Amino acid sequence: MLRFWPLLFFLVPLIEVYLLIQVGSVIGAGWTILLVILTAVIGVNLLRQQGVSTLMRANRLMSQGQIPAMEMVEGILLAVGGALLITPGFFTDAVGFLCLIPYTRQQFIRYLLLNSTIQSTYSSHKENVYRQDSRTIEGECRREDD
Repeated sequence: MLRFWPLLFFLVPLIEVYLLIQVGSVIGAGWTILLVILTAVIGVNLLRQQGVSTLMRANRLMSQGQIPAMEMVEGILLAVGGALLITPGFFTDAVGFLCLIPYTRQQFIRYLLLNSTIQSTYSSHKENVYRQDSRTIEGECRREDD
């Protein structure tokens, strides 16, 4: 996956310039600029709404004593989506909006978790730890101050 990053840094600006030229030739330069600004404004408002919603879910889970793992990953994707939305262009706006829509964001997270080597490494490590020492040692502890 890391070997594709330089290619992305080359292709994404080319796609953006191409799309801006094509849209500008159809609707005009002024309308194109207005449309890019409008998508950024809509995206920031959607980001604020989704961010507050995700934060409230995370707070609710933490108050119940659970770890808000999915909400933390959603927060990262929301940040990425917000950064893409403030970047001028239609391609980055489309990807940014996909990061902000709850359904597509959760599907993307599920895809990452299923295809992640980190998840499989963590799972196999956790299983090995529990297999090696599954004894429970009970005892008492007291602190003696000098």
